[in-house]
Amino acid sequence: MTIKVIQWATGAIGKTCLRQVIDHPDLELVGLYVYSDKKVGKDAGEIARRPETGIKATNSVDEIIALDADVVLHLPLNPPVTFDEHDEVIKRLLRSGKSVITTVAHTFPKAEGEAYLQGFEDACREGGSVLLGTGINPGFIGERLSILLTGACAKVDQVTVTEIYDVSEVLSPGFIFDLMGVGLPVAEVAGGARASNIFRHIFGEVVAYAGHAMKIEFDEIRPDHEFAITERELTLPAGTVPAGGVVNFRWRFHGMKDGQPFFTIQMLWICDRSLPGWDRSDGWEVEIKGAPGIRARVDLVEPEGLADRSKAMQYCVAGPVIRAIPEVMRAEPGVLTIPAFAPFTPRMT
Repeated sequence: MTIKVIQWATGAIGKTCLRQVIDHPDLELVGLYVYSDKKVGKDAGEIARRPETGIKATNSVDEIIALDADVVLHLPLNPPVTFDEHDEVIKRLLRSGKSVITTVAHTFPKAEGEAYLQGFEDACREGGSVLLGTGINPGFIGERLSILLTGACAKVDQVTVTEIYDVSEVLSPGFIFDLMGVGLPVAEVAGGARASNIFRHIFGEVVAYAGHAMKIEFDEIRPDHEFAITERELTLPAGTVPAGGVVNFRWRFHGMKDGQPFFTIQMLWICDRSLPGWDRSDGWEVEIKGAPGIRARVDLVEPEGLADRSKAMQYCVAGPVIRAIPEVMRAEPGVLTIPAFAPFTPRMT
């Protein structure tokens, strides 16, 4: 059976997914959504550096909705300012009969409340479709790898998941300044910068999923962020950061149980490694305190000998998306929650 796929967006990771779809013998590209006016009307093959496909890019949501497809690989360029418009697009896709695999949240929508979850369940039931949130983080490291590792423990006291990402070479000013808030005063970043609101939603779902998988009812999900400022003007490829602006970020969320953090996820996004305490290598770390204690680290290795320009980071986000397609096709209509096999749980029921 050939699976009909729509690729939503063609940023660096979106193009990596697009190439996988074009190249895969069991997948048929039937639609391509783009944000850039310059890409509208271009053949998907030209955008992906592949032979012509006959599929032309569009920036019309209505045109995408009208297509006959099995699944949409939804990789928007940047997370939304708010999730309302973002979520409504996903619901429209689901109601039209297309399953959606997205890399922006939705790994555990129940974290936002039963009514929020029900909105997606209703859309899935109407369209006979499935919604799955995945990616590397969220989607793989926190929800799958860390939970899997707890299964090797007789006792777990605390789980900490850490992402370290040097963003200093990112070229996009929109990502660095508009999304992250690089260069803003600490009070403005902590008090409601775009990234703060987005991460609360996305990684609140990760923490809530961990509680769901390990059968632990957290008392609360507590934010606990840390920022570092530059004392000198800092020049990045994306632009100049004034002295006194935030350059390094530790976005941290705790699942609290009995007054103590039980599950913590933190993202260290770094523009200046020279600041004290911030010289960390890119990758992901999982630390479990318990019996036994476990420390695991995931480092990415750049692929060799490939003609495509995709980086290891782009492949490792695209990988879980592509791998999820057959699982989504087999699932019953509704929100698909990532399964966890035999993790640590305090009780057996």
